[in-house]
Amino acid sequence: MIGSDAVSALIDGAAADSVSVLDRGLHFGDGVFETIACLHGRPRLLSLHLERLAHGCRTLGFSPPASQALRAEVEQLAGTQERAIVKLIVTRGTAIARGYAVSGREQATRVAIRYPWPVEETAWQQRGVSVRVAAMRLGENPALAGLKHCNRLEQILARSEPEGAAAAEALLLSRSGRLVCGTMTNVFLVDGPPQSPRIRTPAIDLCGVAGVMRRVVLREASRAGIDTAECALWPADLDGAAEVFLTNARVGIWPVGRLGERTLEPGPVTRRLQTLLRPLLEEPADA
Repeated sequence: MIGSDAVSALIDGAAADSVSVLDRGLHFGDGVFETIACLHGRPRLLSLHLERLAHGCRTLGFSPPASQALRAEVEQLAGTQERAIVKLIVTRGTAIARGYAVSGREQATRVAIRYPWPVEETAWQQRGVSVRVAAMRLGENPALAGLKHCNRLEQILARSEPEGAAAAEALLLSRSGRLVCGTMTNVFLVDGPPQSPRIRTPAIDLCGVAGVMRRVVLREASRAGIDTAECALWPADLDGAAEVFLTNARVGIWPVGRLGERTLEPGPVTRRLQTLLRPLLEEPADA
């Protein structure tokens, strides 16, 4: 038990509140994590989270823990709460020797932490959130693109900018100026004629996180016959979009109501997708 009665942790399956001082996640950010929304004692979209986490471990070059163990630990923490957030962290494990090089003998460390559901402005789902474009730029590294790895320093710096207090989220551009994502969200633009709108979201091929809710929105939009595309987008594309919305595993879809000095109205495509996703979010589905 850590922090308060509402915060609990399991480390390698046992109740604990600390990891080894030699853990490579602590030293180097050498690991990946998932943030899982849990309602009515059930984790939302857990299979998709575990699939992405395993992909991240393998991309970093170490074997992921057994999915059955991870699933059991998340479900254990989720099962006692009506609403909670479970953060699942997997690192390469305790270092065998000092330095960046790996021995191949490390054993992955798994950490599951249950947090209380954060207080949020419920009206944001209807009227939309205020968003700004951060001055901080994301470095471009295709080898890490898409991964939710444990190094989040760019996002921390973006959220710490003096202008950040007035906005719910900050959008991030890459070093070459491409629109990528938010600090904790993926971004979608809606444009095209009203009778045949299209949804576009930045390709996550140079940097950024390929979110689980991003994947679900693209899937559900395609099933509904809405044209979708993952492509290179630029700040000018934001200016031309009729609708803009953000996604993550906790909030589902946030319409954007204000982007810098521009006011936007949550539009019909955003509203339709919110309606399509509502059953998956309110009665948590596994995939």
